[in-house]
Amino acid sequence: MSPLFVDIGTRYVSVSFVFYAMWTVALAVTRYSIPEEMERGSVVANLATDLGLNVEVLAQREVKLDIIHSKKYLEVNTETGELYIVERIDREFLCPAKTTTTCILKLDVIIKNPLRIFNVELEITDINDNVPQFRRDRIELDISESASPGERFSLTNAVDPDVGSNSIKSYHLSESRNFNLDIQTGSDGSKYANLVLKKALDREEEAVHNLILTAVDGGVPARSGTASIIVRVLDVNDNAPQFEQHVYSVNVSENSPIGTPVLKLNASDLDEGPNADIVYSFTLYTSEKIQDMFSLNANTGEIKVKSVIDYEEIKTLEMHIQAHDKGTMIQLSGQCTVMVFVTDVNDNHPSITITSLKNTVKENVPVGTVIAHIAIRDRDSGNNGVIDINIEEQLPFALNKSSDNEFALIISEPLDREKVSEYDITFIVTDRGIPPLSDNETITLELLDINDNAPQFPKSFCTIPVLENNAPGSLLSSLSAFDPDLHENQYLVYFIIEKEIVNTSMSMLFSINPENGDLYALKTFDYEREKEFLFHIEARDSGVPPLSSNVTVHIIIMDQNDNTPVIVSPWRSHGSVVEEVIPRSIDKGHLVAKVIAIDGDSVHNSRISYQFLQVTDATLFSLDQYNGEIRTMRMFSYRDARHQRMVVMAKDNGDPALSATVTIKISTVEQAIKPYSDTMEVPLEYDIFSDLNLYLVIGLGSVSFLLLITILVTIVLKCQKPKPINAAPPCRNSVISQRNSTIGDSTLISSDAYWYSLFLAETRKGKVVVRQPVPKAGYIISSIPRSTGLTETSESAASTLQASTTTSSSST
Repeated sequence: MSPLFVDIGTRYVSVSFVFYAMWTVALAVTRYSIPEEMERGSVVANLATDLGLNVEVLAQREVKLDIIHSKKYLEVNTETGELYIVERIDREFLCPAKTTTTCILKLDVIIKNPLRIFNVELEITDINDNVPQFRRDRIELDISESASPGERFSLTNAVDPDVGSNSIKSYHLSESRNFNLDIQTGSDGSKYANLVLKKALDREEEAVHNLILTAVDGGVPARSGTASIIVRVLDVNDNAPQFEQHVYSVNVSENSPIGTPVLKLNASDLDEGPNADIVYSFTLYTSEKIQDMFSLNANTGEIKVKSVIDYEEIKTLEMHIQAHDKGTMIQLSGQCTVMVFVTDVNDNHPSITITSLKNTVKENVPVGTVIAHIAIRDRDSGNNGVIDINIEEQLPFALNKSSDNEFALIISEPLDREKVSEYDITFIVTDRGIPPLSDNETITLELLDINDNAPQFPKSFCTIPVLENNAPGSLLSSLSAFDPDLHENQYLVYFIIEKEIVNTSMSMLFSINPENGDLYALKTFDYEREKEFLFHIEARDSGVPPLSSNVTVHIIIMDQNDNTPVIVSPWRSHGSVVEEVIPRSIDKGHLVAKVIAIDGDSVHNSRISYQFLQVTDATLFSLDQYNGEIRTMRMFSYRDARHQRMVVMAKDNGDPALSATVTIKISTVEQAIKPYSDTMEVPLEYDIFSDLNLYLVIGLGSVSFLLLITILVTIVLKCQKPKPINAAPPCRNSVISQRNSTIGDSTLISSDAYWYSLFLAETRKGKVVVRQPVPKAGYIISSIPRSTGLTETSESAASTLQASTTTSSSST
């Protein structure tokens, strides 16, 4: 066998070869030696070189590594022929037994084509990778304080999985003045440690010794493990009980209740267990009389009052107390003296006497008026008999001292019955004893009322909203005032301060209950005529002299939705249907008609919205709900009817909403086709109808055209008839009433704004709008189609109306 050493980085692997001859297959045994815990990927040796194999054909020969173990620690690189580590090798896991220092890992290298088997033995050498560990981290020992120096105590030894020089070599003990360490070697070379007492123990000086035992191995560098040693020193009765003081002084008040603690004695014994249990008792030097006055608890040493103590009978007491332990072999004891001094206590309460008193005064009583005379007394003496007197609360009263124990109660601030109607005055007398004693006395002072407060309304200005069309006699509001005075000084009378508006007195419009201030309406109000009222209400008390105040009342008439919208465009005769004629070839979005409605109400009640109630074809027309414009949604097709009928509703925004409707009948006509020029491209026509259908269409068209001409001539003749004019009633209160009415076949309106809106809407559709003034009523508006044969003079007059709209409004 020849050794071979292979250099692997900084590590060296020892290699040796042994060759055997077995049957027809030559088996070679190769041994390597490596340290444990080598990194993964570390190369052990070049197996191909050591076994004499050709590296170039090694991959083709199918190399297999068979390790006789549960884990695969090594692998062969078929490209280089190197044997390398694939998993860390732990020697202590691989060879746990410590009977031998040699650890061998056996494996077979199997190569095919031709088949060859090589035996490889890998020796794993130990490194110092384990720390010595004790079987128990905490070692507890109980040693009596009477133990003699030199006694030995066994300790738990440490264990190190490493072998050889890396195993445990020695033990060390932390510094101690009472113990040292004795190390012994076993037959197998293991080390054991014993704890040796080198100095006697004293439990009262140090009851517990905390030591650290350290085990060190022989590796380089060395590793160590520790365990804590806790030595408890067992007690012997070698100390007598001792009191904190030899003489105790304590003060006890006379009349102390039975069971009152006087003093708690505390004797201490440095021993422990029964040797430290203490029992307290009186000695023979303590008189029986004192033992009858005080009790002593044998276990706790607490002294308490046992009977009544009187300062006048005895002022000083002396007690002798002893404390002994419960030692088994011998009992030790200690003694002390307790001096008790009895102190006087403040056991008499001061007293109060009211010699004169006024129970009722007027609230305007002058400052400095005497209300009562007071005398105070206390039977104690010294500071216990000195008395201080005070008024319990911060009140408008003061005490003036007239003599040593006499006082006068006077008024120190102005009084107000409305703030405080009655005073409970409590006098508190306190002596200066320790603890102080006190007493109190309460008197009641009632204030009589005077008329010094005027009635007050909650607010100086009151706004009351009233809905129009109210019922006469309805309650509007309750305007009650408050007077803090009493009796007749708080009885109030309410009335309206007269004020005329347009020759109308407020008492004709409103009424107030003189007793409770309820305000009623005497008439029905109309928002379109009266919008607000402003007047004053006065409240007066019944005092002498009487006092009064008033409140400003602002009545606001609230609008109610009581006017139905009136449709002013498109113009129509009363109860008739509006007819519109439009060309059939109009584009999408063409304005067909515009519905305009007006409402005599105000604010949100007059906001108009428009919607279809009925429509022949909902896909053909659209209605703007805000401006009332009716427009086409698409172009007409041959399938659409020539006559379209729609019902438009104009609805206001009131609650409940009111509405009006208008029926519009729309007829479509074909436009004349202009001749095409020679250069214009003629569109291709399709033969949609048969000859029979074409004749039917022409016949129906002719009949419809004749009917349309007849209707137009009838409308023109009817519009040219004279219109009767009726006078409208005048408006009250300068409030412009925007009511609409129908006169004959025309529309009567009273506002230039509505006239102008109607004018624009009708002229857009090619009609002439004529306005005729009506005295004290407004205007009559007539809408006439331009095709009715108006003369040029009439048309020019109609166009002049548009330019003079603004001036007409002011002249009217």
